[in-house]
Amino acid sequence: MNWHVFFNQVAGVTFDILYLGIIIGTIIVIVLDNRNPVKTLAWILVLTFIPVAGIVLYIFFGRSSRRERIIGRKTYNRLIKKPMVEYLAQDTTQLPAAYSRLITFFYNTNQAFPFDGNRIEVYTDGTSMLQSLLDALERAEKHIHIEFYIFEKDEVGMRVRDVLMQKARQGVEVRVVYDDVGCWKVPSDFFDEMRAAGIEVHGFLKVRFPLFTSRVNYRNHRKIVVIDGRIGFVGGMNLAERYMAHSPEAYWRDTHLLVEGKAVHGLQTTFLLDWYLVDSTLISDSRYFPRLEVYGSSLMQVVTGDPIGQWKEIMQGMVIAISSARKYVYLQTPYFLPTEQILLAMQSAALAGVDVRLMLPLRADNRLTHFASCSYLSDVLRAGVKVYFYRKGFLHAKMMVSDDALSTVGSTNIDFRSFEHNFEVNAFIYDTSIALKLRDIYLNDQRDCIRISLKEWSKRPIRRKAAESVVRLMAPLL
Repeated sequence: MNWHVFFNQVAGVTFDILYLGIIIGTIIVIVLDNRNPVKTLAWILVLTFIPVAGIVLYIFFGRSSRRERIIGRKTYNRLIKKPMVEYLAQDTTQLPAAYSRLITFFYNTNQAFPFDGNRIEVYTDGTSMLQSLLDALERAEKHIHIEFYIFEKDEVGMRVRDVLMQKARQGVEVRVVYDDVGCWKVPSDFFDEMRAAGIEVHGFLKVRFPLFTSRVNYRNHRKIVVIDGRIGFVGGMNLAERYMAHSPEAYWRDTHLLVEGKAVHGLQTTFLLDWYLVDSTLISDSRYFPRLEVYGSSLMQVVTGDPIGQWKEIMQGMVIAISSARKYVYLQTPYFLPTEQILLAMQSAALAGVDVRLMLPLRADNRLTHFASCSYLSDVLRAGVKVYFYRKGFLHAKMMVSDDALSTVGSTNIDFRSFEHNFEVNAFIYDTSIALKLRDIYLNDQRDCIRISLKEWSKRPIRRKAAESVVRLMAPLL
């Protein structure tokens, strides 16, 4: 008997049994986790057809951190409520009756308080937003809180960093949160120099392989700046040079807001919650929540989404908003991988005679995600949704406006990752003047679009349709 061959055969059979056991065990874990059936089936398909890569992908992106309790729910509620207690009373606030359900929903599920008397400025290009941000940072007197998914070490990132370091040396408290995965390529010395200047800097859910690989899946996609508790910035722009490019090939079209008024308390609370997560320090002193006067006429709620809580607040709120529309709903998103609820709401609204429009980039920054997005377009086109491809550059804006009354701008894409995995933040604004401004911006962007019809879309090559359909199976995982 050739013992060498025998032992090789035994080792091979043993490996196959162990490997099969791992695959079956992982599938059982996924099934018992009681996830969305669509997501469960997607993971089973991945593990069945690409088992080796599937196991690796699941380890990195599939495990649920909710059970690991990134932050306890009681602590979460305490952090949301404690800094806000003395700022909730607003004697004269008139809530719009048409959106009372939506406002109440956000209040009940997200502790998102409707603050009135805000002044809001809208930016649609990185240059104007950056200049406004730098001016506001220069005027900071007490504290600066800033967090971005991407904080590049390029001309833009260096300009912002230099101002932050200057203010820290002047005695201003400066705290910075960046996403560890979003800034993977940023050299550590970029943030070390900030620390040396007296800035408190933390990466969000730092990834240290192989112990914390599940954290790759739960990223802080928020973009928030709070200055002296009085001025805030929120939207879709990161701190990176590509947002400043104006050539047609490199142009990034995005939307960002400056907020002055009581709604900044909502942004402050969100930042301080994230700060507690990265620093384990509870900051709730009233000096971070100064009493503010009326700066404008906008009523606004700051709504957050995360993978921790019981509800999918931003996604569910968008469903309510779309379903409540009577005249029109205009949506912009770089990625369109809608949940079943969002898809059904859009279809139902369009079939009921509401003018539903969806704008996507013609050229995407992620080919796989773009293929998956395209696979959903026939579904909405058949219901009468008008679909536009923005061709001037890359459309990165995350915006919705409806009925000249409601609008939302923030960091949330219309996709599974934003709705279920990322830490996100959106401003929901109940103000006609802002809605009209965003409507006009949308219609102006529409001039740089091509509209597709169902008939034209159906003529795509079979290979393209097949590729989109295959990628769509993985949509809940992208």
